[in-house]
Amino acid sequence: MSVKVRHLVKQYGTQRAVDDLSFEAHKGEVLGFLGPNGAGKSTTMKIITGYLPQTEGSAEVCGFDVTDQSMEARARVGYLPELNPLYRDMYVREYLEFTGRVHQVPNLNKRIDTMVERTGLGSHRHKQVGALSKGYRQRVGLAQAMLHDPEVLILDEPTSGLDPNQIVEIRALIQELGQEKTVILSTHILREVEAVCHRAIIIHKGKLVADSPIGELQQRFSAQHR
Repeated sequence: MSVKVRHLVKQYGTQRAVDDLSFEAHKGEVLGFLGPNGAGKSTTMKIITGYLPQTEGSAEVCGFDVTDQSMEARARVGYLPELNPLYRDMYVREYLEFTGRVHQVPNLNKRIDTMVERTGLGSHRHKQVGALSKGYRQRVGLAQAMLHDPEVLILDEPTSGLDPNQIVEIRALIQELGQEKTVILSTHILREVEAVCHRAIIIHKGKLVADSPIGELQQRFSAQHR
């Protein structure tokens, strides 16, 4: 498996944002990470990416421990946070060049051309990031997350604030990426998971409450609402 989380705990004072959470995510799978706002989804993702340390438990990316082998684990992750922290004064291509140099991407210009094409940024690549709509800024965020060709993509609310057409396009791209990579997609919207994911885990108050293929979850919810 590409991502393995075991008995993960993140404590802030007396509050447990993540409470003994365990799950796995596999290559060729889009895993939905579903739960209400404040459930612990973003905290878990930040621990997997190495952005936050855990209080207890462990997380591995492609066999590398995110604490003891942090740089090896981070090199294999592409991350799109919910609040996409782009440099708005940079031009799209300039920003991707900067990101690519940080990751020491080989054949950088060719790789940028590929990502610009794949994310539909072709006609916007010479614009300033700050001049783009929210949808196109999300595309820039996806392009930078994929630029170094990571094995694992972690996407936190990737369609938040997009219009319906943009949502359809981003969902299609995520499904395409899920055929070759491990994708973990966090959302609080059930329809998002149903549209894109193969499997979903549901957490509430930091605890795992379900881990099933999408079809099984749909049947369970349908039975509860009859």
